[in-house]
Amino acid sequence: MIELKSPAEIERMHTTGQFVAQILSEFSELADVGVNLLDLEHHVRGRIRQRGAQSCYWDYAPSFGNGPFRNVTCLSVNDAVLHGLPHDYALRDGDVVTMDLAVGIDGWVADAARTVIVGTPAEDDLRLLRATEEALAAGIGAARPDNRLGDISAAIAAVATDYGYPVNTEFGGHGLGRTMHEDPHVPNTGRAGRGLKLRAGMTLALEPWFARTTDRIVYDPDGWTIRSADGSRTAHSEHTIAITGDGPLVLTQRLPRHAAPASA
Repeated sequence: MIELKSPAEIERMHTTGQFVAQILSEFSELADVGVNLLDLEHHVRGRIRQRGAQSCYWDYAPSFGNGPFRNVTCLSVNDAVLHGLPHDYALRDGDVVTMDLAVGIDGWVADAARTVIVGTPAEDDLRLLRATEEALAAGIGAARPDNRLGDISAAIAAVATDYGYPVNTEFGGHGLGRTMHEDPHVPNTGRAGRGLKLRAGMTLALEPWFARTTDRIVYDPDGWTIRSADGSRTAHSEHTIAITGDGPLVLTQRLPRHAAPASA
């Protein structure tokens, strides 16, 4: 069942989204050579506590995970791409690291992810990261009333194809609002003009993620961390968006200082 949000409810999600955007901006600055993943995790715990927000990850126990998740961030490094379990690891020059973050404020959720390259970037890693960002922008551009869900998926997949990256079909985007995961599922590949008709008031997390040379995944023994099956590097970009009568509104796009969230 898909719950359409009112303009006032979208505005409340936008407030949450701005907090998520701020944390990911801080992550981009903090992720440096020698910084421990656990330090990043504890920084975000403190920021969530300070804001009076609620982590959507703490105690999360989906069918694919190994018991309740007891962290507030997913931190995935190099060939890890999704659900990375924060652990005692100091970042090294050239590492590719993703933070995925979902929180709720006053009952409304936002979810976003950002990949950064630590220290000296390799061109292949920059290219991979650029592909996920362009795919995310393409998916957002297709998120308009009267388009179809397949238009979003096809737009994401077209960018992957242009770059020559395979697309995994097991994990993709999703609806969200009062909870982190709501209908519909948003695959990262699909056929344009097919699927659910998009309507104003829908709120979605779009999250293209690619591995350089495979669409297959494996799990770490921790039961959470998902890696590319062949060890190739990965990248992941995600925003929460609302579909409005004027088109897509990105709720987790950091606003310029002193700017106020726009009404939907």
